[in-house]
Amino acid sequence: MWKVRRELAALKILGAVVCAALAVYWWLEGDTRGLILAVPATLLVGAMALRDLLVPVRLRADESGITVVHGYAGHRHVPWEQIQDVKVDVRTRFGLRSEMLEIDTGDALHIFSPHELGASPTEVAATLRRRGT
Repeated sequence: MWKVRRELAALKILGAVVCAALAVYWWLEGDTRGLILAVPATLLVGAMALRDLLVPVRLRADESGITVVHGYAGHRHVPWEQIQDVKVDVRTRFGLRSEMLEIDTGDALHIFSPHELGASPTEVAATLRRRGT
């Protein structure tokens, strides 16, 4: 079972609270430009934090297959037979290395970041390959 780390969810909640506080401050000051920036930021970061609270588990593996988060807060079970490929996309940009786990099921491509998994995508891919065989 791989899930979002609690620290990351807490940081998103804190970010939403800060954005909301800025929105209230700028509303009281009559700063329309600041309000135009703070309200959408509050909604976006708040929605991301809410998703982390509602669906912390992004990927789960068992004997019958994997269960992945689907949409905003739904789940989808995929049997091992339907999984065509499990790989890690590694990219380097501006001197920073990033990894993304890609699970190809034929009809969908499920992509997970290290932040969503709470672990290294390389380690998760190795575990999934071992369990799937």
